[in-house]
Amino acid sequence: MKKNCLITALTLLLATLVAYLFYLATDSSNNISMIYVLAVALIARYSSGYLPGILASVCSMFIVNVVFTYPYGTLDFTLAGYPLTFLGFLSVSVITSTTTTHLKSQARQLQEQERLLLEADKEKMRANLLRAISHDLRTPLTAIIGSSSAYLENRAALSEEEQEALVGGIREDADWLLHMVENLLTVTRIDADTASVSKTEEPVEEVVAEAVARLKKRLPGVSVKVEVPDDFYMIPMDATLIEQVIINLLENAARHSGSSEPVELKVWPDGHYMRFDVVDYGKGIEPERLASIFDGEAAYSRAGSSEAFKGMGIGLSICKTIISAHKGTITAENHGRGAKFSFTLPM
Repeated sequence: MKKNCLITALTLLLATLVAYLFYLATDSSNNISMIYVLAVALIARYSSGYLPGILASVCSMFIVNVVFTYPYGTLDFTLAGYPLTFLGFLSVSVITSTTTTHLKSQARQLQEQERLLLEADKEKMRANLLRAISHDLRTPLTAIIGSSSAYLENRAALSEEEQEALVGGIREDADWLLHMVENLLTVTRIDADTASVSKTEEPVEEVVAEAVARLKKRLPGVSVKVEVPDDFYMIPMDATLIEQVIINLLENAARHSGSSEPVELKVWPDGHYMRFDVVDYGKGIEPERLASIFDGEAAYSRAGSSEAFKGMGIGLSICKTIISAHKGTITAENHGRGAKFSFTLPM
């Protein structure tokens, strides 16, 4: 109510000031009513309900009659044309109020629909992550428990090589668990309410170089061929999260493609987006898994077996979560000689 009164009073005051200056400049009251017609339209547009517009119509008619019509300072409705003037003001007010009220109602409905869609996406994202976590944590934990039990119960009967193999398996599975925990920690950087991230301008080449360096610390033997643009690009992003996406995709390709050829990382501008392609030359992705590959499903399967490699589901789910929070896209496909994962970031 106070907002409506303030809008009405200030708009009429401004309209009267403009009308008075116009009157001094032209020494004529012709077309002054048009200034008040515009004022009534603005009041009806930016206030809520019909009353402010109708009140502004009545006040405008009185101001034009008393201040800008001869005899000045006298209220006289006997002058020709005033009923039509009043109806004009009133019509503008009602039409504008009705239109803006309808538009505001539609805007509220659209905002509510967008909120519900965002909530649904967040819930689906949460469910996919939980499903991936439950599977990918259970697999290495089961292996660790089995290997440690075999070591403790049969240590005397095991050769030194067998003992080293068991301990090495435990270390490898523990490393997988650490990697998954790092993935989960990156998700905490994403705002839970808006599914967005805090972005700053970052140099693409430095982010790629840091991601490859971190990958080589984890997998010293991995071979990565990197292609970046010759021009210098600064892209809005959360650098830590994007590095995690690049690492996940490169590590998946290096571990699970089944190929000794180098993994390729190509970065190039594509219209209003920067595109990142991770290409391997291995056995590719099973066609039936392409549609759900980012929903907690593993990307590759062992040759001759349906058992999925551990760690793939949660890694790809988190990649999708991070890229979606950056308002980008992420896809997976086979290119004939292997698999290609691509994601984009708005420039």
